[in-house]
Amino acid sequence: MTAADPTYTSATISVLVDNEAGVLARVIGLFSGRGYNIDSLTVAPVDDSGQRSRINVVTSGTQMVIEQIKAQLDRLVPVHRVSDLTQLGPHIAREMALIKVIATTADKRAEALRLSDAFRARVIDATVESFVFEMTGSTAKLDAFVELMRPLGLAEVSRTGVAAMARGTRVI
Repeated sequence: MTAADPTYTSATISVLVDNEAGVLARVIGLFSGRGYNIDSLTVAPVDDSGQRSRINVVTSGTQMVIEQIKAQLDRLVPVHRVSDLTQLGPHIAREMALIKVIATTADKRAEALRLSDAFRARVIDATVESFVFEMTGSTAKLDAFVELMRPLGLAEVSRTGVAAMARGTRVI
């Protein structure tokens, strides 16, 4: 199966877990042990007491593979809830990136600034020859901006991974 296969799909899965040592290793072990790919991964505490964490995983595969992943995640001991945001309906998915561009000519610097304005990227650091842009948005938006920066002197990219949440009143 490949990404070009029509049965191949992407899924954004949110997992509510106990915030304790080794939980992330167990989740990642589930993926690596079965040869599943992780396209994006974020994890952070989500309650006032710091006892629960939310893991957002973007993965891909056939619908059967996605169902297997969810079932296996649900069986892990520290897991409280597994939610496939992609399957359940409308959801919001965003990530943040820092993008460094080393532009050696005035024309490239001007073009980088023009594009950053069009994409609503903020300049958070600037030197005589470089910019660091901060940008938040969908994965596709960040990918498009990074590709446009390549010929202008793209030097480095650091991304957070996808943070996702269901729209409306649905909660994990």
